[in-house]
Amino acid sequence: MAKVNVGLDAELVVEVMVLAGIGNPQDAVEAVVRDYIARGHRTEARAVSRDEPVRTGEAVQPEPPQG
Repeated sequence: MAKVNVGLDAELVVEVMVLAGIGNPQDAVEAVVRDYIARGHRTEARAVSRDEPVRTGEAVQPEPPQG
């Protein structure tokens, strides 16, 4: 896999390291980026499954109340 070097503010990186509980700056930032991407994919998957009946013309079932 190709690697990219990115310059970041040291305070930002230290904050990420503390919040992630990871001692290596590169690993901490990589973990945050991977989590961000994974959340995006989960959000896309939920949005697609919710919109699928509308797109295909199927009957839309009401969603159960949350909470």
